[in-house]
Amino acid sequence: MSIYYDTETTKVKRPSSNHRPGSLSTVFTEEQLDILASVMHTKKYSAGTHLFWEGDEANAVYWILKGRVKLRKSTSDGKDLLLSILQPDDMIADIDAWDTTHRYTAETIDQVEVGIIPRLQLEMLMVKYGDFAYRYAMWMGLIQRKTESKLRDLLMGGKTGALASTLIRLCNSFGEKQANHIHIDIKLTNNELAELVGTTREGINRLLASMKKDGIVISEGTGYLKVTDLEALKEMAGCPMCPTCPKEICRL
Repeated sequence: MSIYYDTETTKVKRPSSNHRPGSLSTVFTEEQLDILASVMHTKKYSAGTHLFWEGDEANAVYWILKGRVKLRKSTSDGKDLLLSILQPDDMIADIDAWDTTHRYTAETIDQVEVGIIPRLQLEMLMVKYGDFAYRYAMWMGLIQRKTESKLRDLLMGGKTGALASTLIRLCNSFGEKQANHIHIDIKLTNNELAELVGTTREGINRLLASMKKDGIVISEGTGYLKVTDLEALKEMAGCPMCPTCPKEICRL
């Protein structure tokens, strides 16, 4: 039995690269992704299950091949914060040298398939291939910058600016441009929006009602949102006052 893999899983080739901004295929080369896939084994999860819980031992990274995953963080008073929503060609790498446990929970939104890369195997790749280690450091830096930009907007923009920033990031991450609006192709409840913004569901209700009244967003009967005035959201979020964020950074 291998000390590196779960030998009961099935080894597969890596997924096709879609070159979505900020995804693995825009940071790593094709050859490097093939190397990563060579030590990867897959596992499938049904909707509403967990890849891992906050506090579990962190002994692998997860390359999302299919479906979407929510990353949640629990606060000391029992509240949940929704940190991010990941999609295919994203990777969850909640490992470092100082803490061997997961700092957040990963929950599936729909049917999910992930490639599991054991931590030891990842470290061996970085020791063996210096160019791979360099690209991995670039990718970690990108994740750090994205996190810092979200914290900036949440802390300095007020609740209105924080919601506007979150809606812009949703447009960049899941938006589909149509005739006169951007359709956000992911269904989120007002409670989940509140967890993304760090406020209450009642606060989100009031803010969205005001935005709908001003014709900035439209709520579909199916639970999806449409953004009809992206420039107004940018004004609320303070985007004109800041340098333009790269498309890899201004994402959820």
